[in-house]
Amino acid sequence: MYRILILGASYGSLFATKCLFADHDVTLVARTATAELINAKGTEVRLPFKGEAAARAIRSEDLPGRLDASTPELVDPADYDLAVLAMQDPQYVHPSLRTLLTRIAEADIPTLSLMNMPPLPYLKRIAAIDTAAVESAYANARVWDCFDPKKMTLCSPDPQAVRPADEPANVLRVGLPTNFKAAAFADQEDNEILTRLADDIERVRIDGLDVPVKLRVHDSLYVPFAKWPMLLTGNYRCITGGAPIAIRDAVHGDIELSREIYACVEQIVRRLGAQADDLVSFDKYAAAAERLTAPSSAARAVASGAAMIERVDRLVQGIGRQLGISHPAIDRAVTLIDSAIAKNRLSVA
Repeated sequence: MYRILILGASYGSLFATKCLFADHDVTLVARTATAELINAKGTEVRLPFKGEAAARAIRSEDLPGRLDASTPELVDPADYDLAVLAMQDPQYVHPSLRTLLTRIAEADIPTLSLMNMPPLPYLKRIAAIDTAAVESAYANARVWDCFDPKKMTLCSPDPQAVRPADEPANVLRVGLPTNFKAAAFADQEDNEILTRLADDIERVRIDGLDVPVKLRVHDSLYVPFAKWPMLLTGNYRCITGGAPIAIRDAVHGDIELSREIYACVEQIVRRLGAQADDLVSFDKYAAAAERLTAPSSAARAVASGAAMIERVDRLVQGIGRQLGISHPAIDRAVTLIDSAIAKNRLSVA
């Protein structure tokens, strides 16, 4: 049994549920009110099963692993075997979370990121990337200085999940139950944790049925980057000069332009070192996007006045420029998002 520390009780509750299913113990790091709610009532993840019309409500209290929740300052990272980052990049700027990251790094425990925005220590494992040149894409690049790149890996957070607006903060609804795809750690001992966790999750059944959302571990460092073409083709193009649009509409509103953007980002990832089988085809992504009928979290955040969001768009643009690869639609999107966030910051000031 492993003890797993997950920073972020929203999206993190999905990964937590998978670990609890597999009889591992989890602590979710959250704000005080959310931590108190989870400690009192547990979590509920609504998960669609293949062939079933209605999602199943999976409650943490019914699972074999033990769940608790804590605020950042009360956590001792040395008590855990694995840390999981399930918040967005700007959230780690908060002093309590930044301090917790430092303590995680000092404890030298392996850390798995579920962020769309890869932590800088992970990018330092990629020889073709000049990480100093892309630091401006991060909310605060110095937050990540304390980590040893060998202790950091990245998992593509492909499953789509949201907190229902009219539900308590301990409820999460999964819309697209795809798999978590993790790159291997640099150290074999750390990889043993990931592979055992993946194997334990694989074996879980309910009423004889396979439980959706697996953890897959890949030797390739580039598998998590398969999310980048999706983000730049769909998620960030939900941000417009007006109201946000659904991912489906961003992708299918101009399918040929979407195909071009997707191919451009694929080229960037291939130039970094990815192979064809590390990536997801555009046609497969476009088919999945048909089911994504809400705006992306980034678009919703900008529309609600957020002064900071994860900027994978700027990161990919910057890496592409290092490699001599660009696309005018990506440049336009980055400029539009820069402008929208600048306006939000002015309204807050």
